Amino acid sequence: MSATADHAEERTNPATKLGFEPGQVVQEIGYDDDVEQELREGIESVIGQDLVDEDYDDVADVVLLWFRDDDGDLTDALVDAIGLLEEGGMIWLLTPKTGRDGYIEPSDINDAAQTAGLSQTRSINAGKDWTGSRLVSPKR
Repeated sequence: MSATADHAEERTNPATKLGFEPGQVVQEIGYDDDVEQELREGIESVIGQDLVDEDYDDVADVVLLWFRDDDGDLTDALVDAIGLLEEGGMIWLLTPKTGRDGYIEPSDINDAAQTAGLSQTRSINAGKDWTGSRLVSPKR
């Protein structure tokens, strides 16, 4: 593939701007029919394999957590997701955008992340209906 093709993919594939890399194991939690399919397919294209589901029984490099307001307690979901990660891994928390069903206030996301021992390092537009927050464990 040429360098210009690589740059074209960066512009057209939403997953490239999220920092996914070939060979990563990405575990997806909270999948439902409302998720952003283009983003999912883009991630699979970048990592070169399918996303693994909630039943995956090993650690992952990245957890892709789709979470809506009525999905339960966000802090608990984040703590559970941390347990699925390889050391140094990250969580992409994907929540509905403002005005969409299941919207979660940014302050609630920040509070839940801090309580779970995570730091939010970046936020992105993850598609038409979703926004993403990159969460990592603080360096020790």
